[in-house]
Amino acid sequence: MLLLLLLPTLVASKLLAETSDEKEIFSVLDNFMTSFSESDPIGHAATYHVPHFRLARGRMSNWETIEDVVTAHKRIFRNLSETDWHHSEWIERIVIGITDKKAHVATRVGRFREDGSQIVNFESLYILIKKDDQWGIKFRSSYL
Repeated sequence: MLLLLLLPTLVASKLLAETSDEKEIFSVLDNFMTSFSESDPIGHAATYHVPHFRLARGRMSNWETIEDVVTAHKRIFRNLSETDWHHSEWIERIVIGITDKKAHVATRVGRFREDGSQIVNFESLYILIKKDDQWGIKFRSSYL
C-alpha cells in the first residue's frame, strides 16, 4: 500500500530528473553549436568529454585530450574560413534515449552562408555522457 502511495512521487521525481538532464544536454549542444559557429576552439572543446570520437566521411577521428580537440578545431575553423560557410544551426534535435549517465540525441544540422542560404544539411547522432557530474559529448556520427 505504501508503494502505491509513493508511486506518483517516484514517477514525478523520475520525470523531473529526465527533464533536468535533458535541459543540461540541450545546453551542452547549444554551447557546442554556438562555439562552432563563432570559430571558438576553446569554448568548443569545453563541450566534449575526451577521448572523443567522430565518424564522418568514412573515417573515424579520435581526440585523446582537450588540447587535441583545440588543435584540430583551429585547423577546421581555418579551413571553413576559406569557404563560403558562415555558421551552422540545429535544424532538429530529438533525445532518442536517456539515462542518468548517457543520452543519444538524433540531430539534423544545417550549414549556412552569410546571406542565410543553406550549403548543406545532414543527420548526426550525438552520444553524451555524464562524467564528474558534467554532461559532455563523447561520440558523434554524421552523414556528411
